[in-house]
Amino acid sequence: MTIRTALVGYGFGGRSFHAPFVAADSDLTLAAVVTSDPERSRQVRAEHPEAEVVPSLETLLARADDFGLELGIVSTPPFGHARQATALLEAGLHVVVDKPLTVTSEEGHALIACAERVGRTLTPYQNRRWDGDYLTLRRLLNAGQLGEVHRFESRFERWKPSETRAWKAGASTTGAGVLYDLGTHLIDQAVQLLGEVDDAYAEIRTLRAGSDADDDTFVALQHASGTISHLWMSAVAPQLGPRFRALGSRAGFTSWGAEPVAQRLTAETPGDRSALAEHKDGRYGQVGVAEDQRRVRLAGDDYGAFYRGVARAISTGTPPPVDARDSVAVIELIERLHREHTGPR
Repeated sequence: MTIRTALVGYGFGGRSFHAPFVAADSDLTLAAVVTSDPERSRQVRAEHPEAEVVPSLETLLARADDFGLELGIVSTPPFGHARQATALLEAGLHVVVDKPLTVTSEEGHALIACAERVGRTLTPYQNRRWDGDYLTLRRLLNAGQLGEVHRFESRFERWKPSETRAWKAGASTTGAGVLYDLGTHLIDQAVQLLGEVDDAYAEIRTLRAGSDADDDTFVALQHASGTISHLWMSAVAPQLGPRFRALGSRAGFTSWGAEPVAQRLTAETPGDRSALAEHKDGRYGQVGVAEDQRRVRLAGDDYGAFYRGVARAISTGTPPPVDARDSVAVIELIERLHREHTGPR
C-alpha cells in the first residue's frame, strides 16, 4: 500500500518541487491537491490526473477519510504554514512543510509540540541538503581533505529586478524577503556543515522600488568551531559569484553555478520525469592550494532522497529526513538578524 498524500498549494513550490517527486516515488500516491485557482486546477488535472482537485483545506479535511490520507504537504506562502500544518496534524496526518517551517520561532515550537502530542511526523522541506555540490563539500570535509576550515562562503544569487508574486514583496513579518527565502537554505547548510552559531551579523537591504521585502542581504556567522561563514543572498545580482568557496588549513574548495535539477524543475514542464533523475553530467569543482589545483567531480543532485526519507519515516517510525528543531533554530537566527540589524539598507 502506498502512502496517500495531499498537497496544499499548487504554486511555484508545489508544482515544481513537491508534486513531481511525490508522483515519481513508488511509496507515495498524490491523491489530492488543494487549490481554488482555476488555472492551477487545470494544471493539476493535466499534469497529475490521478489527483483530485479540492478547493480548500477545510474541504480536504472534511473528506480526509474518503481520500484515505496519511500525509499532508504544505506549500503555500509562509504566513499560512503554522495554521495549515496544525490543522493537518490534528486531523491525524503526517506533515511536510515548505521552508521556512513557520514565520516565527514561537509558531515553530508550537507546531513541534502539536506533532509530538498527536504522535505524527513533522518535517521541513530542506531539499538543498541534497544538492550535489553541497554533498561533495560535506564529503570533503568529513574526509579531512580541506583541513580545519577557517572561512566558508556560500551564495544563492539571481537576477530578478522585479517581483511577480505580490506576497514576496511584503514585510518580513509575513515571511517575505530573501533572508527568509534563500537564507533559510544557506543558513541551514552552513550549520549542518560547520556546527552551531555563537554570533551573527547581517546587512539587510531592499533595492527594488515599491517593495518592503529585503532582496539583497549578506549574513556573517561565527561558528562555535571558530569558522566564519559569509552568506550572500540576492534577487538583484547581475553577475554571480562562486556557489561555494571553503578555505581550510590544507586546501580550498570552489564550485560554481546553480544545481541542474533545480534549474530543470523550474524551467521545464513539471511533469517531465527526466528532471527528477540524479544529475550526473560531469560537473566539476576545484580542490587545491594556490596554483596546485585539481578538478573534483561533483556528486549528483538527489532531491528525491527527501521524499524517500519521508516515506521511510512514516512506514517504519525512523526519524524524518529533516529535524523540525533544526529549522526552528534557523528561524530564531533570522528573527535575531532582523531584530538586531543596523547595517546599510
